Amino acid sequence: MSRHGLHRVTRHRPDPRRKAIAVGVVGGSVVAGIVVTMMPLLASDDLSIRAAADTTATMVTQDGDNAAKPTLATCPARCDGNPRGGREAVIEFTVTTVPAAAVNVRATLRVHAWQQFAATVTAHASPLSAREARPAPKAAGAALDTLTGVSKGFNEWDVSRLVTGNGTWTVSLAQAGLDTRIYWASAENRDSELRPRLVISYDIGTRPSPVTTTRPAPPPSASPSASPTTAAPKPSPTIAPTRTPTASASPTVAPPGTCGAVSDKLVPSCGAWWGMYSPSGAGSGWNHGKAVADVEAQVGRKFDIVHRYHDFSNVGSNGAFPDAYEQQQMREGRLMFFAWESRDFSAGTTLTWADVYSGRHDATIDAVAGRIRDAKVPVFLGFDHEPEDEPAKGSDADFVRAWRYVYERFAKAGADNAVWVWTMMGWSGHYSRYAGLYPGDRYVDWVAYDPYNFHVCNGSTVWKSPSTTVGGFYRWLDESGIGAGKPRMLAEFGTNFNSADRGAKQRWFQEFPAALKAHPKIKAAIYFNSSGMTTRSTTCDMTMNHDAAAVAGFAEAGRDPYLRQPTGGSR
Repeated sequence: MSRHGLHRVTRHRPDPRRKAIAVGVVGGSVVAGIVVTMMPLLASDDLSIRAAADTTATMVTQDGDNAAKPTLATCPARCDGNPRGGREAVIEFTVTTVPAAAVNVRATLRVHAWQQFAATVTAHASPLSAREARPAPKAAGAALDTLTGVSKGFNEWDVSRLVTGNGTWTVSLAQAGLDTRIYWASAENRDSELRPRLVISYDIGTRPSPVTTTRPAPPPSASPSASPTTAAPKPSPTIAPTRTPTASASPTVAPPGTCGAVSDKLVPSCGAWWGMYSPSGAGSGWNHGKAVADVEAQVGRKFDIVHRYHDFSNVGSNGAFPDAYEQQQMREGRLMFFAWESRDFSAGTTLTWADVYSGRHDATIDAVAGRIRDAKVPVFLGFDHEPEDEPAKGSDADFVRAWRYVYERFAKAGADNAVWVWTMMGWSGHYSRYAGLYPGDRYVDWVAYDPYNFHVCNGSTVWKSPSTTVGGFYRWLDESGIGAGKPRMLAEFGTNFNSADRGAKQRWFQEFPAALKAHPKIKAAIYFNSSGMTTRSTTCDMTMNHDAAAVAGFAEAGRDPYLRQPTGGSR
């Protein structure tokens, strides 16, 4: 879990990870016109369509030609002291090429605001025209989605109930709870990255192999406020194995081209792996096996992937991995993901990347490589996840040099069963750094990131859907071309609950498989079942099993055929 995470602020991308904030000034309703021409993509990545026209609906004649302004405005009927000063934003778009066989069409309206304000803004089906200079407000149509609290950056509304496929659709934004105008970027804004967008995704029939399109990397967005970070695993005592390890069972491999096939880099041919990080503690005697088994019992299935964090101590369950628990889990058919951190958890010390590539820790690197090799099955291995949040360890170039150094020593040791996972936070504020942190295609097998729906845990008020949560960095990877063609993983993901809607977390989990299907390059998703650096409270709990409803939703997600691989733990 990251300090900045994949939360809600983003520069404009097809759909970034975003952090909405309330903007305020003098508000009204805005009308935005979007003409959509979508190339039909099977099992599509999200499609981002720019607004083609927009305007602000109002009775205030002094506003002039709102259709030509670089901003839109929303405000309730009584606005800035004017009892007839209301303004609405309306968005029109035309969808023409959604395939007839498209299903699960999802449409999200994204509009950028510059400041945070405590206002409620509702998206409605609208009878207004976005192409008029200053249309008069009319009674709003059916409410589609409501945003409580406007955020700085892109704000989102789910308009899927209106946008069901091809056709011409018009949406208006109506404001309440704040009697001053909120300004939004319009289609005429000088900064094209801030203009309104419609993001559409859909599924269709049999999904083909995903194709990655390489485009120039867009500029990074402004830095958001801090959000939770992953705490280092608590130190655990050395555990002496009581069994002699035997060769672990490899995942069953079906004939190439069929569901159930698994590549030598652990890529499933259909669907995605379902995984879990479940921390242990002193109360259970640091029984890392029980920590996972207890959660499996709650949700009624084995996990395909078990995620553990290890250090450079080379002793005990922290450093001498695979430990006895992991060996047993591999024998039982689970895949292991070792997140290897250049630290000593028990001593509380941190290595620099120069320490790693200097050769000072070669004995530890070689010992771990030998144990990985001797496991005789493919395992996921990541070196220093979220390095962009580790300034004390060195420069981005130092990280790349250390990664390559460790990789080469593994190769020299014959540990070619290590499947290398490059894990970033995926926060938009670091987009400009990711090219410099990427070790290169030769050294990376999977590209991973850590998205979260923190909700109020990080001081925000925005509730992100699963698709919004995972979609931002996913699309940025498509645009930047980094790791093109490589499978993607959610090395950590998670969600808070909503104290105002106790069923929201359960629904979030129930909707999660659909989000994965809409982002088919994600071939593994691992829940981070820990509070991390967040503080459990009456409004914040990131664990999957903090109440029965959440467990039920998560269990339902795990029963989805997309996450029921005919290989590995889910059999």
